[in-house]
Amino acid sequence: MDTMDPVYGSGTLLLIAAIAVAVLLVLIIVLRLHAFVALVLVSLGTAVAAGVPVADVPTISIAAFGSTLGTVALLVGLGVMIGRLLEVTGGAQVLADTLVSRFGEKRAPLALGVASLLFGLPIFFDAGLVVFLPIIFSVAKRFGGSVLMYALPAAGAFAAMHAIVPPHPGPVTAATELGASIGLTLLVGVVIAVIAWVIGVYVVTVTWLGKVHVPIDDSVLTGGREVEEGDRPAFAHVLGILLLPLVLIGANTVLTTLRTNESIAAEGGLVDVFVFIGQTPVALLIALLVATYTLAIKRHSRAEIESLLNDALGPICAIILITGAGGMFGGVLRYSGIGAALSDSLADLGLPLIVSAFVIATILRVAQGSATVALTTTAGLLSAAVVEADPSSLQKVALVLAIAAGATVLSHVNDSGFWLVGRFFGMDVKTTLRTWTVLETTLGVTIFVLALGVWAIG
Repeated sequence: MDTMDPVYGSGTLLLIAAIAVAVLLVLIIVLRLHAFVALVLVSLGTAVAAGVPVADVPTISIAAFGSTLGTVALLVGLGVMIGRLLEVTGGAQVLADTLVSRFGEKRAPLALGVASLLFGLPIFFDAGLVVFLPIIFSVAKRFGGSVLMYALPAAGAFAAMHAIVPPHPGPVTAATELGASIGLTLLVGVVIAVIAWVIGVYVVTVTWLGKVHVPIDDSVLTGGREVEEGDRPAFAHVLGILLLPLVLIGANTVLTTLRTNESIAAEGGLVDVFVFIGQTPVALLIALLVATYTLAIKRHSRAEIESLLNDALGPICAIILITGAGGMFGGVLRYSGIGAALSDSLADLGLPLIVSAFVIATILRVAQGSATVALTTTAGLLSAAVVEADPSSLQKVALVLAIAAGATVLSHVNDSGFWLVGRFFGMDVKTTLRTWTVLETTLGVTIFVLALGVWAIG
């Protein structure tokens, strides 16, 4: 979706954005208006206030809504179905029991986080989270307490990998724009992601945010049925089903990265097949079919399986709609020219290059929600300045990390990930702000501090 020529100056656009976010928070938190309705209402009002022609407002809003759903709905729907089958066949219980036996109760959050870091290398945030939902809930139910003690380390791990490690689209695009080596960005990014997760996610969770009590509510996934131990699948079987989409997606992202680098031909029959089956929705569909015909068909009739999968979709209707409406809000903010106004206002402040990268990405992230958009926009804005400054190869990687750090902090109501995490784990908006928003901020700030260290070394 293109950006229109701004009708107002930068100051007015910034004021409109600030008022829109404030009104949205009041509608949801104070007036208790349903988040979906509030987001649609504020999106339309913001578009009109920003000078979008009234006749174009519905078209622009629906396009942003549909664009978000196109990337989220398939992932959420297929992922929840896989999670449902793992739950009702006892697969999630097997995974939870294995984690418990190998890591123990006190290390369960650590085990979930480490597994998410590994799985998060090839898989996107949304897909990784929905695949891990049954595991998180199973471990949380076993030990009790707040679900956040187990949910936040896993979700934070996926967020860290998605933000700064190629072959995820944001860091790949940013590295390309700035002329940084994708291979070096990958090597440094993995190390930084692990360190940032330990400091900014795991430590913060076990000492603070995990103690915020949120009851365990796994109604999104399960009807609460227990599976006899003798009827549960083998651990290797369950792990294979989880690894299948990850392997397919990993192959896709590696091949796509190699094509971007021109290391392999732009076209090729076998490569095209792997790229196709490694598309996240296709990979999840394949995993769902494998789970259906190797796990569920042995334990349930075809009619029961159909009913189970159908029932799995019902609870996520609100999640999908709210996520789409959040994308609508972010899309309206982008289309109105607020992002460009922010970039133009900050580019000439005279800050050090790495600080400017963090500040611009942070404000773009807060204004329009999308971490990927903040990453790519900031990188494009700073590309000319990077050429002029001629930093070292390692310093270019540090710039990518700084931009990613700014694009991670302060996740709030215009970020689809904010709504996914909040609704999946049964949090209201206020609780999501004081937990997930804080966690994303501590993660992003930690990444930025580490990026400053890389910049100094380089």
